[in-house]
Amino acid sequence: MKKVAFYTLGCKLNYSETSTISRQFEQKGYTKVEFADSPDIFIINTCSVTENADKKCKKIVKEARAISPNAYVAIIGCYAQLKPQEIANIEGVDAVLGAAEKFRLVDLLDGFVRPASAQVFASDIKEVKAFNHSYSYGDRTRAFMKVQDGCNYNCSFCTIPLARGTSRSDTVENILHTAHEIAQTDIREIVIAGVNTGDYGIIDGKRKYKFLDLLRELDQVEGIDRFRISSIEPNLLTDEIIEFVAQSKRFVPHFHIPLQSGSNRILKLMYRRYQRELYAERVAKIKSLMPHCCIGVDVIVGFPDEREEDFLDTYNFLNELDISYLHVFTYSERANTPAAEMANAVPMHKRNERSKMLHILSDKKRRFFYEQSLGTTATVLFENDVENGKMYGFTENYVRVSAKYDPLLINELKTVTLTHINEEGTVEVTEPELVYEKH
Repeated sequence: MKKVAFYTLGCKLNYSETSTISRQFEQKGYTKVEFADSPDIFIINTCSVTENADKKCKKIVKEARAISPNAYVAIIGCYAQLKPQEIANIEGVDAVLGAAEKFRLVDLLDGFVRPASAQVFASDIKEVKAFNHSYSYGDRTRAFMKVQDGCNYNCSFCTIPLARGTSRSDTVENILHTAHEIAQTDIREIVIAGVNTGDYGIIDGKRKYKFLDLLRELDQVEGIDRFRISSIEPNLLTDEIIEFVAQSKRFVPHFHIPLQSGSNRILKLMYRRYQRELYAERVAKIKSLMPHCCIGVDVIVGFPDEREEDFLDTYNFLNELDISYLHVFTYSERANTPAAEMANAVPMHKRNERSKMLHILSDKKRRFFYEQSLGTTATVLFENDVENGKMYGFTENYVRVSAKYDPLLINELKTVTLTHINEEGTVEVTEPELVYEKH
């Protein structure tokens, strides 16, 4: 039977979908191999959010062709939905599949015989209505479980609604079934993922559930030690959700909350659904109930018409906020978005300068957050992440720790004392003690 290899660019959602599609191949008898192991088929899952999607796609296709000149190369993902014809014109591509088609890939391309020219299977995004559930398994000690897809927000800089369609969700019943399925494996932690995760609950265009309904049900699932919310919009992060996580048995004290700008003027140009005052309230509420909670922030620099005072507003706002780390994105123009047509583009050198300043601020914030945890006891889930005789893992509140490598520690929850921050910026711990075994 043919060998198939996968390459994934982009978000946790893409990883969960790649993992699900790879299981479809394995169920049909294909053998999953590494990219460099001369596969017969390459499946490349692309992203439209990352910089230079076209260049990355071309580079991976070129590499695939060098490894297996006669292999079949199929491109899926957000970039494939947005620019199917452009990708079809890349030398070496055999098929392009859009958002509706990627989960039917094995059937649509049955046999994987190379065509004379690239085939395109990409419906108009307005036709994409179905929710395809997916979760990652076998890649890490944690699983990424998709509960929601698409987005109705239409922020002025974002192509996601064009690439993934409108907001839609899985049923609570299906998600619980998947969570129980994952609980039968050796996975200890599930990350709940979506495009706009907090908007969970829309089925066939109508709201059927609230996100909190789902969280309460998942909290009862035996066999999973930790649940983590991947990302949630500040306007959807309610007091009830924060209060629930604070007293939950399994949900960990870690929120990733996109801000994008600390300037209300820029937030308005971005078509965001809140102002910075609401964001500050959310952070204050979290810290009042969970002082040790980790809070991550997405922020974009160099948005059109971002003046020096707007950037300083953002910098000072973040500097004063009790947050733990930043994910900094340098704004780049995206075709068919309102922001791409806006006046007063920020010069690239300015964008890069501002990005560097926020990266430095992020490092300071993370170090300060880690320092607050020193001397405390925490539970670490150790991963199969080994380097130079050390292994790594994360505490409940997302402090990255390192310990002396011990194969028995992999995928185990251990109680440790956080002792000091080492030169590489991770927290060293005492000799781990076993908490309990997975049953």
